[in-house]
Amino acid sequence: MPIRVPNQLPAADILQKENIFIMDEERAIKQDIRELKIAVLNLMPIKQDTEVQLLRLLGNTPLQIDITLLRPASHESKNTSSEYLNTFYKTFDEISEERFDGMIITGAPVEQIPFEEVTYWEELADIMEWTKTHVTSTFHICWGAQAGLYYHYGIKKFDLPAKRFGVFEHYKVGTGPLLYGLDDCVFIPHSRHTEISREEVKACNCVDILLDSEEAGIALAISKDGKQIFATGHAEYDPWTLGNEYRRDLDKGLPIQMPHHYFRDDDMDKGPDVKWRSHAYIMFSNWLNYYVYQVTPYKLDEIK
Repeated sequence: MPIRVPNQLPAADILQKENIFIMDEERAIKQDIRELKIAVLNLMPIKQDTEVQLLRLLGNTPLQIDITLLRPASHESKNTSSEYLNTFYKTFDEISEERFDGMIITGAPVEQIPFEEVTYWEELADIMEWTKTHVTSTFHICWGAQAGLYYHYGIKKFDLPAKRFGVFEHYKVGTGPLLYGLDDCVFIPHSRHTEISREEVKACNCVDILLDSEEAGIALAISKDGKQIFATGHAEYDPWTLGNEYRRDLDKGLPIQMPHHYFRDDDMDKGPDVKWRSHAYIMFSNWLNYYVYQVTPYKLDEIK
């Protein structure tokens, strides 16, 4: 089934070339169907790359989805033009009276800054509080996951001695629909300078750990009621995203190691060994099916 996106969104052309069914707003209004309303709070610097990555995963479902792109009004983007943002994105004030079946809060390149010192932290806190009553289930990614765990449960983040960078193995330590269909060993890319404490999460009676790794730490956790999901990695990443980040940091002269378990035989010329895409599709499909579609009310104003 199709994803409904804003008219003329550049990501639509890329996805259509991949045979992902994209529907514009004019065609969507003619459909006699109750689509799922999904909001994406995109905090990543290169907005269009993240749009393509997430919409590709959301499009791998038989459900019809209506996407609303959001940005923080309290932050001026350095990498995306104001014209683009004003055309395709809304702010929280514009949608605060609406309700959504699901929401995604992305990562952001601010992980080494204390939460309260991030320029848009107060606005993000308002949004996360709002999700409790206006969104059926929220999927937090990377820094967004750390921010969500901190805001909802007071779980802190800690600096790593070196960037956690690469594609790592994770194993199931919990159960539930979010894990249905996943292999025993789940590969997920990570790109972050901070982590959360496994002991602190275990001590929180409101959160269950689903995927964990000795090398990379907790990868997936969920609130007891399924309304908040926290993924510390980037399962949505394209094959070359980590490679491009590696080259970028090398060009800047930053201290960066080659991404672990990423290039074939650790040889850049051989390209990445892509082994996480099917896991990403399954996780997002499970989220949409079991934690959004099957529990969200038909009338959105009945969301509790």
